[in-house]
Amino acid sequence: MISPDFLREMQRGEEAAVAALLTDAFGQPDEAHLVEKLRKSRAIAGEMVLPSEQGIVGYLALSQMIAPKGWLCLAPVAVHPDLQRNGYGRRMVGMIVEWARLSGQTLVVLGDPAFYSRCGFSPAPEGLTSPYPVEYTMVAGAAKAKLMDLKYPAAFG
Repeated sequence: MISPDFLREMQRGEEAAVAALLTDAFGQPDEAHLVEKLRKSRAIAGEMVLPSEQGIVGYLALSQMIAPKGWLCLAPVAVHPDLQRNGYGRRMVGMIVEWARLSGQTLVVLGDPAFYSRCGFSPAPEGLTSPYPVEYTMVAGAAKAKLMDLKYPAAFG
């Protein structure tokens, strides 16, 4: 397999390739269905892909949080199974974290703290409440609020 190209915005017409990648990467279609729901509800703030000569081999989505206003949720993040454990996911997430830092944006992610801390995320600040386990909730960027109640888009159900 030839190395992927640069991370770029997803283009119209790539939805099916992204759904296939998500299904392959996670071994089931739940994340593909989540992305479909986020698109339909217009909660997606941005979608990025990692293209290669073989097609789309990496993907990440940013969605608007309901609360705190202005925060973005990073989910899902996927790399084709043949390319996992080669640093592509870490670099993709690291680029988004650096964008958040430079633009004054706050990101929240729910996932493996060991992985996301290597990408620039920090543990959730004290006082944060979430419908999901706080020990797996991490933030990056310009988080300033001390007490906050995370509310995700309805598609996360």
